[in-house]
Amino acid sequence: MIRLGLLLLVLPILVLLSVYFWELGDVRACHLERGYWNYLESACRETPQPFVSWLERSPLLVNGGMLLSVVGLVMCMVGFYTKPR
Repeated sequence: MIRLGLLLLVLPILVLLSVYFWELGDVRACHLERGYWNYLESACRETPQPFVSWLERSPLLVNGGMLLSVVGLVMCMVGFYTKPR
């Protein structure tokens, strides 16, 4: 149970960070070309675009990842609390 809990604790965080930095690379490339990033369409534009947070764009990914991490934390705590068989 501890191994599965650790996997659920760490894996969603790594996925969220990977997706975040992937998008950040696209945003930085757009800014280096003197453009403005459109967060809703994931495209570089010539005119200024409003900022839309990641939580508003993909709430299932963010909330689901955090929920899986909490479940993993609880599983780790239960695994450490119970005696091994």
